[in-house]
Amino acid sequence: MRVSFLSCRLEDQVVGLVPCGAPSIDPAVHPLLAFACFFRLLFGKKLPAEAMKFLPEDALPKQLPEKVVAKVVAKVIEKPVVVDKPKVSTAQHHRDGALALLALLQREGRLVDFLRESIDGASDADIGAAVREVHRGCRKVLDQHLSFEPVMPGEEEAKVSVPKGFDPAEVRLVGEAKGEPPFRGTLRHHGWRVVDAKLPMLAEGVDRAVIAPAEVEL
Repeated sequence: MRVSFLSCRLEDQVVGLVPCGAPSIDPAVHPLLAFACFFRLLFGKKLPAEAMKFLPEDALPKQLPEKVVAKVVAKVIEKPVVVDKPKVSTAQHHRDGALALLALLQREGRLVDFLRESIDGASDADIGAAVREVHRGCRKVLDQHLSFEPVMPGEEEAKVSVPKGFDPAEVRLVGEAKGEPPFRGTLRHHGWRVVDAKLPMLAEGVDRAVIAPAEVEL
């Protein structure tokens, strides 16, 4: 009688859960299903699938929206292609600078024309007139592009002393040197040192060897 009463109580609880119009279930299964549902709810677990279909629609858990997976679009940044220019040696730089200066002297003073022309049969007056023009043009180039200072200050023909450890590139001894420096002597020329050079930029692709273009009159 006790077992029958307990079964009826469990059955009443399960039947109370079944809404009107829900699918029918075998009465013999009610006690076992109610027992299983009780312990699942007690331990925080989900109801079995057999019990879920008897719950009202508003008691069913709502389906969560699908996760929106954000698409990460990788932005490709194109870097400018840097073309390495071929390295120019120091000797090439010196050669280009010398040719550029010679081109300036030829353009302004026609120095190359004067030096390449034979003056053996020319009179002193003709040579003097030509030198005047060459001097004017070449001095213009020096004044515009170069700045100078004496290597050894002092008036020419003055007595000077050459110290110990002097640089042979700056001071050239004329005559026979006896003993060890310092040397005493007469200043014949004070020398020149370039303190600033402002040569024009050389254009790319131009033949540096052409210091004066050919001229054609039409």
